[in-house]
Amino acid sequence: MKRRRGSTIEAVKKKRRKEEEMEITSFPGLPMAHSIPFSANSHASFFCLLIFVLIYWKGAPVYGAKREHDKPYHVVNVKSLDPNPYCIESTKDQSKRESLKVVHRHGPCSHMNETQTSAPTLAEIMSHDQARVDSLQHRLRVKSDRNSLDDSKATLPVKPGRSIGSGNYVVTLGFGTPKKDLTLEFDTGSDVTWIQCQPCISCYEQQEPIFNPSASQTYKNISCTAPQCSQDLKLDCTRSTNTCVYAALYGDGSFTIGLYATETLTITPSDVFPGFAFGCGLNNTGLFHGVAGLLGLGRGPPSLVAQTASKYEGYFSYCLPTLSSSSGTLGFGKDGGTTNSAGIKYTPLLTNSNGPSFYFIEVTGIKVAGELLPISQSVFSSSGTIIDSGTVITRLQPEAYDALRTKFRQLMMNYTMTQGPSLFDTCYDFSGHDTVEVPTISFVFGSNVEVSIPFPGILIGSQELACLAFAGNSDASDVGNLGIFGNWQQQTLDVVYDVAGRKLGFGIGGCS
Repeated sequence: MKRRRGSTIEAVKKKRRKEEEMEITSFPGLPMAHSIPFSANSHASFFCLLIFVLIYWKGAPVYGAKREHDKPYHVVNVKSLDPNPYCIESTKDQSKRESLKVVHRHGPCSHMNETQTSAPTLAEIMSHDQARVDSLQHRLRVKSDRNSLDDSKATLPVKPGRSIGSGNYVVTLGFGTPKKDLTLEFDTGSDVTWIQCQPCISCYEQQEPIFNPSASQTYKNISCTAPQCSQDLKLDCTRSTNTCVYAALYGDGSFTIGLYATETLTITPSDVFPGFAFGCGLNNTGLFHGVAGLLGLGRGPPSLVAQTASKYEGYFSYCLPTLSSSSGTLGFGKDGGTTNSAGIKYTPLLTNSNGPSFYFIEVTGIKVAGELLPISQSVFSSSGTIIDSGTVITRLQPEAYDALRTKFRQLMMNYTMTQGPSLFDTCYDFSGHDTVEVPTISFVFGSNVEVSIPFPGILIGSQELACLAFAGNSDASDVGNLGIFGNWQQQTLDVVYDVAGRKLGFGIGGCS
């Protein structure tokens, strides 16, 4: 009997040790690669692992979603909300991709910052952003067809060749022969590519030397009768030289005026385009300081997308990095696109007969913490929505924004609200918190494509002033109520433009 009793006791102890080992090695939120099995009797091992877990939870900017009360949240270290003054260099291999490196113009990875005394404030960025949005809305008021938005058409009355504002992300390309590398902002809301040129009538300060056409072997002015010098693009014609003069005007008052010309454009060493039509700006002013000009990626005939269609077939993609990352890319053609093509979900691209430069998409709903908000689809369809790389903050129709704001505030009641810049009405002060739990937000597009907004696209600011990174339109009328899916919400997403196929793709992890 004693022997049997001893065997029973040993069996019980063995079972308890096994259960304790399982409990200790199953930390919620800890990646499996960090799970280390060991015995509960190994006190030293347990102590070391406990310290590791505490450090991991304390310092890591966790962006994963967790479930609390059946609601998905992002659990985030508040320090990750503060702007990072250091550039996070990319570690991914881009040797097999025909793509350009993309960085944020005002971030630490951009050489534009070398001459800046200080980065623009959040209020300044939002002021410029609102000017761009106002320009879009103004053009919508001038000409509109309220009944044109359907499966194949959407109305935004902007003439081909006109520009509506500048973006925030920059790439470097080569112009001329011999090639001169120049840094340009790229913008899906503009068609004309332009750079500053000598001799300047009035030029702003830029980082690289201003392009000198007379030093290039392949520069050539476009005549007023050439097909590229269309009525929509042409501002005037120089009588003495029969040279096409272009102009691009922006919502914030910036402008560029100069000669319309052709030049050899080098995107990558293997992708060189002779006779690329562009604006050679002689009179330029505004908010472009530091960059050499603008790369137009709209849908109109003057855009790079249209001019390179014979090679790239109207296909390009990008991943916009976070402010302090250097891992962004802009690729052309299917071979230069996303590395995760199997994970891309496509929604239809809508066209616009009055303004073919813009990329319209259909929004059918918005989810917060996994719950579909009670917004009628007619709210989105009455005015339509475009995706735009140049607008920072996503703009929503008032009814849609009210529903988003109300639900977000309800789920953030544990945190202290504070006053933010004029554009924002839902801001928080997270001082005193180590981590915060932020509800997930996702958009539902046409063809039932649901895109979860990465955490960097939900809040903007710092831990002392973190604002919901969305805004409602001030004009509730159909013609002035255009929705805009901005670049802040596109951060770290793969965004694929198949213009010829009339579809727009979204994927996750594009910048990783």
